Amino acid sequence: MNDDVTGRDYCLVGTDHPPKADGPPYAACVLCQEPTEYPESYKGITLCPVCEWREAERTSCSG
Repeated sequence: MNDDVTGRDYCLVGTDHPPKADGPPYAACVLCQEPTEYPESYKGITLCPVCEWREAERTSCSG
């Protein structure tokens, strides 16, 4: 068994993020309604930094 995992991608969770906003108005988080770092004009799911962190923890690969 080869334990060398260099160059392999075992965790295939999507890492696409909307573009960061230059300033207000900011989009509201879809979970808690707090301001996000993303522009209000972005069409898609936006999360505030706290909810984004929690979602990353929830969906992270273990082991």
